[in-house]
Amino acid sequence: MTALLETKHLERSFGAVYAAKDVNIKINAGEVLGVIGSNGAGKTTFVNMVTGYLEPSAGEILYKGSNITGKPTREITRLGICRSFQIPQLFPELPVIENLLIALTIAKQPRLKLFRPAVDESLRVEAIKLLKRFKIDHYADQEIQTLAQGVRKLVDIAMATVTEPDLLFLDEPTSGVSADEKMDFMRVLISALKETETAVLFIEHDMEIVEAFSPRCVAFYEGMILADGPTAEVLENEKVREFVIGGEVHRSQTPATSAPLVQSKGA
Repeated sequence: MTALLETKHLERSFGAVYAAKDVNIKINAGEVLGVIGSNGAGKTTFVNMVTGYLEPSAGEILYKGSNITGKPTREITRLGICRSFQIPQLFPELPVIENLLIALTIAKQPRLKLFRPAVDESLRVEAIKLLKRFKIDHYADQEIQTLAQGVRKLVDIAMATVTEPDLLFLDEPTSGVSADEKMDFMRVLISALKETETAVLFIEHDMEIVEAFSPRCVAFYEGMILADGPTAEVLENEKVREFVIGGEVHRSQTPATSAPLVQSKGA
């Protein structure tokens, strides 16, 4: 079976310095993959190359068997590869529903016509459906700037899925989310993406989150892949423990019935 995404000997250099070197990864349809590594290890460089924000110095990127190396970001997005960023890309003074409507209008109506409303009722229905999938529909009329960081991130990720991507890259999705809300945040997020069978690659520094939500894990070190395999095996790998984790991996003790993130209020 052809992999959804495959990179072959992917590299990015800046002069004599390699930000990524000989990166070979396969991602299958519907797969959830966690990526770990210290700052500067090459994680975000890899994502930037695949999503068209950074041109590789060498290697190939295959999507559904076709070479997409060097294609512009918008074309890659239209093909079915999307991403969210560590800092949510939102309109803070607008309500949640209007943020979704802007994203949907751009995705569904790329060429607005004169004398035709930019937003029709079908888009509004679709926006509400998306908010319900991510369990944030009760925030629809609240301004983004009044919401907790975790809710803002869910809105941002919901906006990234308006084109119904086959593959979604998430850059540190739990960054800025309070420690007692991270597990609930990820449960909501992964559940929403599983509904549409979207393959997910997420970069994460919290090993408990990686353990709990990614059956497979890839560890980066100095621009190269140090380990790739079942998460439990990667986290016990001697080199990963030495160069990435820096110590013993502690199993998550967070109870499965903790208070849901989507009830949080405040900035």
